[in-house]
Formats: sequence, C-alpha cells, structure tokens
Amino acid sequence: MSVFMGLRVILFYLLLSTSAVLWAIPMILIGAFLPYRLRFKLVLQCWCRLAIWLARTVVGINYRVTGLENIPDRPGVILANHQSTWETFFLQLVFAPQTQLIKKELLYVPFFGWAFALMKPIAINRSKARSSLQQLNRIGGQRLREGLWVLVFPEGTRVAPGEPIRFSRGGAALACANNAPIVPVAHNAGEFWPRRGWGKRSGTVQVHIGPAIYPKGQDPRSIVEAHKQAENWVQQTMLEIQQR
Repeated sequence: MSVFMGLRVILFYLLLSTSAVLWAIPMILIGAFLPYRLRFKLVLQCWCRLAIWLARTVVGINYRVTGLENIPDRPGVILANHQSTWETFFLQLVFAPQTQLIKKELLYVPFFGWAFALMKPIAINRSKARSSLQQLNRIGGQRLREGLWVLVFPEGTRVAPGEPIRFSRGGAALACANNAPIVPVAHNAGEFWPRRGWGKRSGTVQVHIGPAIYPKGQDPRSIVEAHKQAENWVQQTMLEIQQR
C-alpha cells in the first residue's frame, strides 16, 4: 500500500468513526421511539449509505450490482458470502428493512453497537452452536413474519477471496421452516477491503444477486436441496468473478 493510499485510509477511518459517534448518539436517544421501518432507515441505513460513500470517495472502492431484478416482492433470507466489512454496510441498502444474524459481541462496540441493538438483530453466541441455531429459527421466523429480510452469512466468519466456500444450513432451514424465498448473493469485496488489517485497495466490487430459491418443504431433504442450490450458485458465481 502506497503512502498516499495509507493517508487516504487513515482519513477514511477518521471520518467513519467520527460519523458513527455523531450519528449514533442522537439515534440512540430517539430511535427506540420510532416505528421500526423509519428507525431502520434513519438509524442504520443512512449511516451505512454514508459509509459506502466514504469508501468510494476517499478510498476509491466503487461497486457494480447485477441481478436486482431477482429480488422477490416479499422478504426472505439472504445468503451471502462474507469477505469483509464492506458488504455488511452495502447489503443494508439493497434489502430493506432487514435484520441480520450477528455475534453478540458486536452489540458491545461503543456507539455503533449500541445503535445496532435497536435494529432487532439476531445476536448469538457462536460458541454454542445448538442454542444459536434455535435462536435463528425462533427469532428469525418472527422477523420474517414481521416483514423483515433476514441476512445470514452462512460461512460464519469472513473468508479471504479464493478460499473454499462452505455454507452452514441454518439459513436454508430458516427459509424452509417459514416458506420464505432464499436470495443468494456473491461478491468480491475482500479484494479491496481485506478481512484483516486496515489496508484498502481501490477498485470495483462486483455484487451479483442470484435468482430466488423457493423452498419445496420443511423436511430435511428440502433443506439440504435449498442449501446446496444456494451454496453452488455462490461458488460458481465467485469462480466467474475471479476469472474476469
């Protein structure tokens, strides 16, 4: 990373962290009194839009999206590969309103985590797999019935570009249990916003939204079929992105 890019990255983080504090304080005070859809838009979506704008303007991370026409009219479960922090911001702008499956430690992050707690997240303890799956099914089902999208990163953690993709079945099981569509998403954000360190690289993130997958039942076979269909689509799309 050049000295000039290093200075741009420092500026980016200074602006991002300052905006998080300045935005979170008033939103924490008023957010709980707002209807959820307005709360989502003001508390989270506006700040995420600012974060994406800063990434593009200051660091030079742009994006190109294909497949918006594949998003169904009713909310469902988003299954996206996880490479960086960038997609956690960006997908809030595409699928709204939404909640997401997160590790509970994120809620302890000063200002951002406190504001995020207002967004009805499904906060789990990743060290307790069984109870985490039960939380996802119970709370995720409730969120779907409330008309919210549920974002799940089924790899469980950020995975570097080029590494094999392995999806857990929790997101597919949630969709099948609630007869909700699954929307697979593939992207290469990790090439420009790595999962480790502060380094950044200018470029264009390719975001591909796949055709919706509609569950055929709630039995284990249907869950496996929906899970493999989503995983295979993301794997194939990632290979196509890497070959360009």
